[in-house]
Amino acid sequence: MRIIGGRIKGVKLSPPTNLPVRPTTDLAKEALFNILENRLVWSETDALDLFSGTGNISIELASRGVKSLLSVDIHGKCCTYIDTQKSKYQLEQMKILKADVLKFITGCKQSFDFIFADPPYDLPQLPLLPNMLFEHKLLNPKGLFVLEHPTTRKVDQHVSFVEQRVYGYSSFSFFELS
Repeated sequence: MRIIGGRIKGVKLSPPTNLPVRPTTDLAKEALFNILENRLVWSETDALDLFSGTGNISIELASRGVKSLLSVDIHGKCCTYIDTQKSKYQLEQMKILKADVLKFITGCKQSFDFIFADPPYDLPQLPLLPNMLFEHKLLNPKGLFVLEHPTTRKVDQHVSFVEQRVYGYSSFSFFELS
């Protein structure tokens, strides 16, 4: 995994091999950030990364200079690794929270301009994530939510669904609150 843009562009991330994760591939991440580059103003964006895992997406967002970033994951080893990278690269706008993402969503009182979620592909609640985020008002007006999911799982029934981009077995579905 490497950081593809921003202040720490080119940094290679080498997380421990025992983390319970399935990182977004560099190819898919590069395609995603090419799309986001035209939709977000990084310095004005409050971002949320759900199911952060290795922090691959979080660190990319911080490198590009988002205003604030909250990374949420239930696994302590993942949170520790992300926190180590935050300190190492002085990514001060990052906050890391060890929490169950589904419980976090229902109790969160903050809202965000950009939300990214890369849940475990076998998560039964995966198709419900858009509903949960919108019901609990986690996305700001004109905000963007991107859900990474297996291409075989359909999540396009939500009223705020905009488009799906397919990258082999993985897809990104985009939702906008306008």
